[in-house]
Amino acid sequence: MTAEAAAPEPPPRPPRIDGRRRRSLRTRQVIIEAYLGLLRENPQVPTGAQIAERAGCSLRSIFERFTDLDKLGLAVIDHVIGLGLSTPVGDRAEGDRQSRLRFQVETRARICEGWLPMWRVLMRHQHEGDAVKARIHWVREAIRARLKLMYRPELSVLSEAERARMLIALEALTDFEAWGQMRGRHGLSFEAACGVWIDAIDRLLPATPT
Repeated sequence: MTAEAAAPEPPPRPPRIDGRRRRSLRTRQVIIEAYLGLLRENPQVPTGAQIAERAGCSLRSIFERFTDLDKLGLAVIDHVIGLGLSTPVGDRAEGDRQSRLRFQVETRARICEGWLPMWRVLMRHQHEGDAVKARIHWVREAIRARLKLMYRPELSVLSEAERARMLIALEALTDFEAWGQMRGRHGLSFEAACGVWIDAIDRLLPATPT
């Protein structure tokens, strides 16, 4: 076998996205971001005309990419879930108690700050189909898994039944609406609301094992 014959073949090139497809994907993303932006300004589900105006596109452009506004809503939910379920930058799951507390609370608070309008829409439509119910379930399971990870040392000293009750309490304490109450009804700043959660969780958790 010659040296030329033995040379490895070059790796396959990644599939190319032509300019038209790239523009279509960019428009799709702009539509999703327009929907989210409108929702943060007004808790009512935006109309197609409002979304088109915000996105700077036509109604036809929206319905070329989404068969109806319900499908667009699900795409927005999936977009938000994808952002929320990614591993937080600077993850401190193995840090000491106080650093884990602050990191978990601040990460959760940022999610609640950005997600609350979308979460309220989800709650209003939770009985309208399996697709919405599935997404609510995914979000709740992700929150629970994160609590288990961040407070694993403290949870490890509890019995199975005690651990289950503790997780229920932590989930309830750090619920979206709990954040909304602190920020809206009580007018707390982001930092002050985080402080309330940190103090409450610190009191609730058992002592960290040495």
